Amino acid sequence: MSFLSPATDQELAEAISAAKAPLLVEGHGSKRGLGRVVEAADTLSLAKFAGVTLYEPEELVIEAGTGTPLDEIEALVDRHNQRLAFEPPDLARVLGGNSRGSLGSVLACNLAGPRRITVGAARDHILGLRGVSGRGEIFKAGGRVVKNVTGYDVAKLMAGSYGTLAAITSVTFKVLPKTETEVTLMAQLRDVHAAGALMRRAMQSPYDVSCAAYLPGHGVGLRLEGIAASVDDRRQSLIKHLNQAVDVMDELASRAFWRAVRDLDVHARSLDTALWRISVAPSEGPSLAGKLAAETGGSYSLDWAGGLVWLEVPEAHDAHAATIRAGFTSGHAMLLRASEAVRRKVDVFQPQSVALAALSQRTKHAFDPKGLLNPGKMARQWG
Repeated sequence: MSFLSPATDQELAEAISAAKAPLLVEGHGSKRGLGRVVEAADTLSLAKFAGVTLYEPEELVIEAGTGTPLDEIEALVDRHNQRLAFEPPDLARVLGGNSRGSLGSVLACNLAGPRRITVGAARDHILGLRGVSGRGEIFKAGGRVVKNVTGYDVAKLMAGSYGTLAAITSVTFKVLPKTETEVTLMAQLRDVHAAGALMRRAMQSPYDVSCAAYLPGHGVGLRLEGIAASVDDRRQSLIKHLNQAVDVMDELASRAFWRAVRDLDVHARSLDTALWRISVAPSEGPSLAGKLAAETGGSYSLDWAGGLVWLEVPEAHDAHAATIRAGFTSGHAMLLRASEAVRRKVDVFQPQSVALAALSQRTKHAFDPKGLLNPGKMARQWG
C-alpha cells in the first residue's frame, strides 16, 4: 500500500483523478477504527492540510485546514475565551489510540459531546468548507457567515459522511463565547427508570439545564452554565423543582465530570469489549439500556437525558448486533468499537430502509462515481 500526502487542493485533485483503485482517506488516522474496515490499495492522507487560515474572534468564526490537530484549535479559541460549543469528544482512550485527532475528523464523524441536546452537533456549527470530490473536482460550499449558505447545504451533507463523498481540505466553524461558570447537581440514584424520569423533569424545567447524563454507580448529573448570578439562582430553583436530594459540584469538579462523560471514560477501562452507540427517544433510553444490558451481559451509561445509550457488551462473534437491533423499533445503533473481524461482518451503522439506501447510493455516485473514497466504510453496497 502506498502513502499519498498532497499539500494543496490541486495536488489532491490530481491524486484522486489519477487513482485506479480505492483510497483510504484519513487525517491523522485517529478514527480509523470507526466504521467498517476499508479495503483500499493506497492511503490518502490529508495531514498536510493543517493550520488556521482565518480566525476572527469578534465575528465568532474560525477557518482551518482539516489536518489541523483539534487540540490546537481549542487552545487558540480558549485564549480568546471562546469554544467549540458542541464539545467534540476525545475518543483516543476508548478506541485505544494515542491522538485526539484533527479538525477534519470532527467534521467527518459529526462528533458532539454532552451539550449536543442543547447546542447541536458539529454539523450545526459548520459554515463552509473546501474539498475535492471523488471525481477529482475542487469545490467550495458555504462561506464564513450563515447568510452565505444558500441552496443545497453541502457542508452539512459532508458531516457524518466518514470521508466517503469527498476529501475535505478546509472547514469553517462557528465558535461561541465560553460561559462564565458552571455547576453540576448530582443525584445518587440507582434505579435507571428513576434516573430517566429525573433527567426528563430537569430538561423540561425552565431552568436551562444544558446537559443531563446517568452513570450507574455515580448517579444523575445535571449541568447548569452561564453567568454566576444566573447559575446560582437556577441552581436553587432547580433543586426545589426536582424535590430530590442532590450534591452540588463546583465549577472545577463539574468540568472534570463532563469531560469524563464526553470522553467515555467509564467505557475505556477495557478495549476487549464491544461498544455500541444507540440513539433513541429520551423517554425510551433508560428502559432500553436496562433490557439490553440484561440480555447481553453488558453495562451501560446514558447521555443526552436518556436519548443516547452507550452499551458495552462482550464482543462475541457479532457483538450481539442482532439482539441489540431487535431491541428497538425507532432509532439507530452504531457499533463504535469492535475488532476488525467483527466490523467486517456486522453492519456497523444502522441498516437503512430501501428508499433511504437508494438515496444514499445516488448521493455517493454523484460525488464519487468510481467508488474511490473509503469504499465500504459506511455500508457494504457503497463500493
